Amino acid sequence: MPTSQSNIKRARDVLSTPMSMAFISLIGKAIVVGAVTGFLVSIFRWIIDHTLKGLMVIYPTMAHHPQLLIPYIAATILIIFILSKILKSSLLDLVGSGVPQIEAILLNEHKMNAWSVLWRKFVGGLLAICPGLFLGREGPCIQMGACIGQLFGEKLNISEKEKRFLLECGVAAGLSAAFSAPLAGVIFLLEEITFDFHPQGCITALAAAITSDFVTILFFGVRPCLYIPVHANMPKDSYSWLLLLGILIGFLSFGYQYTLLNLRWWYSKIKLPQIYHSAVPLLLVIPIGLWNARILGGSHDFIAYVAGLDQNSNLTSLLGLFVTFFIIRFCFSMISYGASVPGGIFMPILVLGALIGAIAGVVMIHQNIIPAQCYLNFVVISMAAYFGAIEEAPFTAITLLTEMVGSVDQILPMTILTFIAYITSNLLGGQPIYASLRKEMFPKS
Repeated sequence: MPTSQSNIKRARDVLSTPMSMAFISLIGKAIVVGAVTGFLVSIFRWIIDHTLKGLMVIYPTMAHHPQLLIPYIAATILIIFILSKILKSSLLDLVGSGVPQIEAILLNEHKMNAWSVLWRKFVGGLLAICPGLFLGREGPCIQMGACIGQLFGEKLNISEKEKRFLLECGVAAGLSAAFSAPLAGVIFLLEEITFDFHPQGCITALAAAITSDFVTILFFGVRPCLYIPVHANMPKDSYSWLLLLGILIGFLSFGYQYTLLNLRWWYSKIKLPQIYHSAVPLLLVIPIGLWNARILGGSHDFIAYVAGLDQNSNLTSLLGLFVTFFIIRFCFSMISYGASVPGGIFMPILVLGALIGAIAGVVMIHQNIIPAQCYLNFVVISMAAYFGAIEEAPFTAITLLTEMVGSVDQILPMTILTFIAYITSNLLGGQPIYASLRKEMFPKS
């Protein structure tokens, strides 16, 4: 039946009305939150990066001059004391990454004094991470970004909905600035924090994330923060092995979750006030640093070290080294995170994933399953799979690793491996780790 001319719609009848000034104003506010977050996080990153590089000099020096251990241990005891004073008044808000606390705030289960948490998380995070504890910088960065968003919202005469948007913008901006990964910042917000795709919230968060990343470029340049030159493509015949590796990573991911969620119970057995639990990892990290200072910290540099090792070396020696690194990193990551100190788990998880990939890659190379050029491929895709399975955030994992290493060449094998690991962990009973930590921290009566 022919359509009458009067029923034919024109462009002006179909297209939306122009963006409102209120929305443009909100985007402007998000940009401010992103800029401030990017500046603060950049300073935080710069101090941590340079301090950890300093430990690469300090520990070998102490190994050759043991008498220097006395002032170093004295300085460590001073850090423990200062950290206890910082944590004492706001322990619940300051321990760990801060992400479970932010989730609780958005679910109206908790409230925080944003200014108090902001400066205490900044100083406390530095005191915990700079001595070399196996903690990530991203958790404090996310929480500091949320504090900036909340503070900005409190200063303005805006609705509660807009205040919530600005806090969410701070979350995205914090992760974006921590890893120079704006897309991952927004996807993390949706997949791990809000579980809600709202166009207005997504656009404002993206504006904040882009802005914060731009600020970090002014400090650190445009090079991806974990650049790994992945140029080779995995052979078709190796794809079947991803199933076995994915299942293995899924089991290891569930083991990580199970161990992490028991930490509070284990540390409760220590006859020491909770604000002094930092003494355990801060003193234990000293012999680890004397053994091998490369292993300390989050650690971006350690992943680069693993990626740069000669995979054609003796198989037994390499496997022994990687397994030793994995055991130490796993155990001390748990000791560090469980000690009631500020610090995240992103980077420790990625380091363990890199070691799993290194072990798998070396074995496959020596069994002639993959060429030596594909070693880096397995390091990268295993980081994504281990992270995605533990966090139960596969989209965040794939996006984050793609932005961090600066390559999109391995999207398919990365997606396959992450999916298999995610499903395996889920079948074992795995849950989103931050939601689980939130339930542990804020049990409902």
